[in-house]
Amino acid sequence: MTGRDILIYLAIKYKGNWDDIYGAIKRKEPIDDASFNDLLATLKANAITIIDKNYPDHLKQTHKPPFVLFYYGDLSLIEHPQETVAFIGSRKASDYGKKMTRIIVTDLAKKMIIVSGMAKGIDAVAHETAINVKGKTIAVLGSGIDYCYPRENLELYKIMKENHLVISEYPNRVEPDHSQFPLRNRIIAMLAKSVVVGEADLKSGTLITVSYALSQGRDVCCVPYPADASSACNSLIKQGAKLVENANDVYEEMGIEVSSQELRDVQKYN
Repeated sequence: MTGRDILIYLAIKYKGNWDDIYGAIKRKEPIDDASFNDLLATLKANAITIIDKNYPDHLKQTHKPPFVLFYYGDLSLIEHPQETVAFIGSRKASDYGKKMTRIIVTDLAKKMIIVSGMAKGIDAVAHETAINVKGKTIAVLGSGIDYCYPRENLELYKIMKENHLVISEYPNRVEPDHSQFPLRNRIIAMLAKSVVVGEADLKSGTLITVSYALSQGRDVCCVPYPADASSACNSLIKQGAKLVENANDVYEEMGIEVSSQELRDVQKYN
């Protein structure tokens, strides 16, 4: 019974709840061999723990770093925050928001890994666009690693499990709960150098991800919206976020030089 096995056991037993896992570790909760083996036998996904050598240092810097991350796919994708952009936004995406997401991610995914939350709306469009241009993408779930939410993204989930990366701090088929999504957002923020908000209203949960990003010194970029729209993007731009019209604006904020030919390729979309 190794230390990492105990962490995985506790994560399964307490359904990924960070506070409960921490409490069990702190009080040195005794472990019954039979229940230990039974619970570990339920796990289908792969797992990485905070005590593993390949657990990324940048995830250890976040608020309540996950004790365990369950995953399917290419785990090496989380090792490169300098090459990763988080593209996030509203579940109730407008046609304009979807259009701009496709335009910007089409170019970003040629150079960068795209991370998002696999929610419907902007998140799903960002993942799908990255896949369509043969880029790489990471989905961070707010539900158990074996629980696809929302169900309408099931085909996307299957593709990403096989060819990209799906991760969650929640094991097996833990059902989504409203309290889990804000915590999920801290992982999205920490996996990327820059966070791009494709669309969000003034009370959007997207702002939680932005808050985590700002607290850890990540770049924040926003797609502008009409002046009469209820837009968190416009509000964030007023506060100093980078205004993004195309992918080159994101590269500029990240300090990445783009060649003249690449710039022309970006501009042809606008």
